[in-house]
Amino acid sequence: MKPELNEFSAVRITDSQLVPWPRVAAVGAMVAFSLPTFITGLEVYQALEPIQTLLALFIGSLIIFAIGGVMGVIGAKTRMSSYLLVRIAFGDKGASIVNIAFAISLLGWFGVNINLFGDAVSRLALDVFALNIAPLTLAIMASFCMTLTTVIGFRAINWLATIMVPVLAGVTFLLAYSALSEKSFEQILATEKAATLSLGDGISAVVGAIIIGAIILPDITRFVKHWSNAIYIAFIAYVVVQMAVMGAAGLAGASSGHANILDIMIDLGLGIGASIIVIAGSWVLNSLNLYSAVLSTTATFPRLNATWVTIGLGLVGVFVALLNLLDNFITFIFYLSIIFVPVAGIIIMDYLVIRPHAYNIDSLNNNRTIAPKGFIAWLISAVFAVLSTENVIPSPSGIAAIDAIFLAGIVYTTLSWNERRSNHRTQS
Repeated sequence: MKPELNEFSAVRITDSQLVPWPRVAAVGAMVAFSLPTFITGLEVYQALEPIQTLLALFIGSLIIFAIGGVMGVIGAKTRMSSYLLVRIAFGDKGASIVNIAFAISLLGWFGVNINLFGDAVSRLALDVFALNIAPLTLAIMASFCMTLTTVIGFRAINWLATIMVPVLAGVTFLLAYSALSEKSFEQILATEKAATLSLGDGISAVVGAIIIGAIILPDITRFVKHWSNAIYIAFIAYVVVQMAVMGAAGLAGASSGHANILDIMIDLGLGIGASIIVIAGSWVLNSLNLYSAVLSTTATFPRLNATWVTIGLGLVGVFVALLNLLDNFITFIFYLSIIFVPVAGIIIMDYLVIRPHAYNIDSLNNNRTIAPKGFIAWLISAVFAVLSTENVIPSPSGIAAIDAIFLAGIVYTTLSWNERRSNHRTQS
């Protein structure tokens, strides 16, 4: 296999592939600087009262930081991708199901972002630069650039993110500053409006907007030199940048009264800034989505050529974009948080409590075929969270993502300990 594609294979990252943690943090931050994060911040503000919005952003960001921080540390310590960690936790065959589910989800995100990109850039090209370009043409061009970046690998994504983070930070600051120039923070907090979501649902929306990134954080933190670097990366991405981006979008929505983030930025004189956010944010985010989808696919089917897998999945992503998932954006990210967050709970408990010795690359040579306990815990926790969301059963925390991750960890740990006790009694 060519050296540049070694990172896609089922091996640990070597010392020669490590990079300084601030550059990896730039990639994590770029995920939070993406257009979907701005949209989520705006839609959460529209659905909640101002104080509830602040609480949802703060609590949601802390939840993501906790999940991403632990997952990132595991990736940094083991130097393995999230898909190899899934393989250890769920077994060789079991991991195939989980990894393919992740790949499908990531391709869904790829399609959502391509869809967003095509519509947004077409709109901005017309309003800001007086150019009429069809969204489909832009979507195909963007997909080509994102796929090419992914073929080159993590270093290309890292280089692009390092350049663009300061620019996007400046645009986010200008958005918040312009919004507060129109209406003071005190006036925004005093705004009276009816909430259409509960606080728990708002928190789940914040979590869902970026939960996949937190669960697959090992894909980038495996490149750092020390496990503590992963905590810095998670804090910067999920507490500092995500909260700033969603907060800026909420402020802008409150001061303008518009429901579309592009309308808001154009009205505030930030049309070029909006273009930068859409192009740069979508480019890095979707390259990372495709990168992780390739990792999951090649981990499941190791004989496939990574370059051709990347190209093939890029084409599938364009097709997904044509399905127009934007019509149900909040619903999409909400249920992502419920369905996929239990996987993190299972991996975390397996690594920290049940089988820490198993998390090394050599254990994969004698890995178990399937781990029924992991699937049982995943299924129970996901079903419980969905039923509690639909008010069929009461929610202990009021936050579907929290219910899912804690229940998954508790069920998995309980089943594992019961199995140990049964085996011990049998041997006695």
